[in-house]
Amino acid sequence: MYSPWPEVGTPLDQVATPMPVIDEDRLAANIRRTQAYCDQHGKAFRPHIKTHKIVAIAGAQRAAGAVGLNCQKVSEAEAFADAGFDDILITYNILGAAKLRRLRMLHERVAHLGVVADSNATVAGLAGAFDAAHPLRVLVECDTGGGRCGVQTPEAAAVLAETISAAPSLRFGGLLTYPAPGGAAAIEAFLSGTMALLAAKGIDCPVRSSGGSPDLLKAHLVPSATEHRAGTYVYNDRSMVRAGHCTRADLAMHVLATVVSRPEENRAVLDAGSKALTSDLLGFTDYGEIDGFEAARIVSLSEEHAVVDISACKEGFPPIGSVVRIVPNHTCVVSNLFDRMVFHRDGIVTRVEDVAARGTVW
Repeated sequence: MYSPWPEVGTPLDQVATPMPVIDEDRLAANIRRTQAYCDQHGKAFRPHIKTHKIVAIAGAQRAAGAVGLNCQKVSEAEAFADAGFDDILITYNILGAAKLRRLRMLHERVAHLGVVADSNATVAGLAGAFDAAHPLRVLVECDTGGGRCGVQTPEAAAVLAETISAAPSLRFGGLLTYPAPGGAAAIEAFLSGTMALLAAKGIDCPVRSSGGSPDLLKAHLVPSATEHRAGTYVYNDRSMVRAGHCTRADLAMHVLATVVSRPEENRAVLDAGSKALTSDLLGFTDYGEIDGFEAARIVSLSEEHAVVDISACKEGFPPIGSVVRIVPNHTCVVSNLFDRMVFHRDGIVTRVEDVAARGTVW
């Protein structure tokens, strides 16, 4: 039976499109650089696997020195537990009988499992699902400026930590935040303030976990944090270049696409629509950047088509049948759109890996 997945040794220009492809050397360099930075500054590093969802990459991150994995949902953590990973932190409020039942089953087979909570309701659900014989580690999630989940003040964090500590079926594991970029001072103030309140109550706070790829190489500016979490850094993307986290030479993921139409002088169409490129704009006004043709703009996506405005480069834009390389706005979403990922070195396929946690969104 014919397979669209290329064999090792296939040149990239013979790979069926649309297809995300990963540069082996850039991938390895991104892993090395980040781990070396964290080691230098005495921070534990916990990569967020939502970016790649691939067991082999998580293995490479662990081999480089990562202390464990960061997952976002129970089902995502299950995929990596199946692969033998035994230190997993799920950074999401877990609610509802079905999810708590699966979380308890996961706890039975993962040696070091942790979750987060930012409300009494979440803590109560967790406390009722576990028991004192095998307590679950729970970190308090704090909003230090990210404006998403998290308790709003150090006082609220300390109160919730006290509630967790008082539950026989739970064990207080520390503090966690997913901050806004550029928020080091706010993170430090929140963490240190909460730690002082906890110390006054006699509550140990072993882990203070901060996160995010845009400020990854500024983690040393938060001395109270013991750990940093990041995901996008492993591939990098257009938003990471804009943030100054990396250069174009650090971009490990591109999406190959074929020019399937040139219906008008100023318009081209690619075969990579919303099922291959993320619809996330992340502040951009278009849906990715075409390598070598940066003046072209991917102005709209339908399911199977990307419409490109080539008015600024119509003379040199590739003809019908040509393959182009797209730098996605946000790599993490692209990973969840494909069953497998193609890896290459110098334009030659080296391996094809299953995206083990694709679709694990609950």
